[in-house]
Amino acid sequence: MTAESRREDSENLDDPERRGVRLVVVLLVLTVVSGLIDAVSYLGLGRVFTANMTGNVVVLGFAAAGAPGFSVAHAATSLTCYLAGAVVGGRVAARHGGGSRRTWARVMLGGEAVLMGVSAAVAFFAPFRTAYALIALTAFAMGLRNATVRKLGVPDLTTTVLTMTLTSLASDSPVGDGSSQRHPRRIAAVVAMAVGAALGASLVLHHGLGVPLLVAALTAGVLAVVTSGRE
Repeated sequence: MTAESRREDSENLDDPERRGVRLVVVLLVLTVVSGLIDAVSYLGLGRVFTANMTGNVVVLGFAAAGAPGFSVAHAATSLTCYLAGAVVGGRVAARHGGGSRRTWARVMLGGEAVLMGVSAAVAFFAPFRTAYALIALTAFAMGLRNATVRKLGVPDLTTTVLTMTLTSLASDSPVGDGSSQRHPRRIAAVVAMAVGAALGASLVLHHGLGVPLLVAALTAGVLAVVTSGRE
């Protein structure tokens, strides 16, 4: 190791922004959590999404048209609470956006962990008539997170939607225009969402709603402690 490398490593250790897990890794883990949350909401709360609002708007359209198995009230609750969470996320961005990214990300993750923890408690201890509470809590948490992730601006990692990621993966591929250098990140995001959805579906089907929500809460809590401000 050269003297310059040792000096750079020392500076990185001294800089709080560079201590901990990179934001890229954190956002990939949060993408897994998003798949898990949508498995909870779609399979356990009446065919509604609380992380993926593109899907939720479509579900709202289905419900409004009278398609069986969909609820206007559930979809509208999810959308409204998601937007409320995004408003709060915007306020958090206004407060912390000019300062430490590490602090900013940790505030968001701490809020998500608390909301998911409350959701898990509701699912475990008040299992009847909990759909609206769980929809509201998880949608608010996802709005809070997505507003923050959008402002952090890490490319190709929105954590909840993959349409543009898949489009970029195909259009910028060697058989497209061949311009992309971020294929590994995009592929990782797609895999993370699929893994989260499969894990969430398995936990919902075999253990109910409380366990996957607890997993989401614990994951967000751990990330709140270990994340750094670097990409």
